[in-house]
Amino acid sequence: MVKVVVLYGHPTDSAAFEEHYANTHRALVAKIPGLQLFEASRVAGSADGGDPPYYRIAELSFESQEALQAALSSPEGQATVADVPNFASGGATILFAEVD
Repeated sequence: MVKVVVLYGHPTDSAAFEEHYANTHRALVAKIPGLQLFEASRVAGSADGGDPPYYRIAELSFESQEALQAALSSPEGQATVADVPNFASGGATILFAEVD
């Protein structure tokens, strides 16, 4: 299994971020072919008690690297990626991970 992990920086307007994320972006994610699991989390804190560097984390799981590549190459995957700048004013770091 492989994952796309998205680390969202703190937005300039958290209410606008949440509105777009809930009402637009999540619907785009749900249409990605081959998506096995989608988890979205709000960062609640950091281990050292300081301000966490990220606002939200999203994890999208796929069966294989090939399934992930096909998903990201699809029109639905491309639309989802293209939507990120529409709400992620704090930036987004996108990582690919292999599950052990």
